[in-house]
Amino acid sequence: MPTIAVTDASFQSDVLDSDKPVLVDFWAEWCGPCKMIGPALEEIADELSDKVTIAKMDIMENTGVPGQIGVQSIPLMVLFKDGKPVAQKLGAAPKSQLKGWLESEL
Repeated sequence: MPTIAVTDASFQSDVLDSDKPVLVDFWAEWCGPCKMIGPALEEIADELSDKVTIAKMDIMENTGVPGQIGVQSIPLMVLFKDGKPVAQKLGAAPKSQLKGWLESEL
């Protein structure tokens, strides 16, 4: 399953009300490291689709949720379980590290 785009308006239903964990990647078009990890997150979304949903939120188009969560640097990945943030990872990393971190938190 590919990554899904999440907005301020869809955050409640797509992330907080999800019946499985959701990893939200907070990013922006101008962010080089964000673009670097994009393909890896797409692959991880396919590989772990039975365990987790991977969502992307553009912080320039959606300012409400990032402001509430306190996003100050990107890329920031926040894992939500049962509507609550349970883990986060800041910065770009190789696919193997991202996947390993995510699997250890699921």
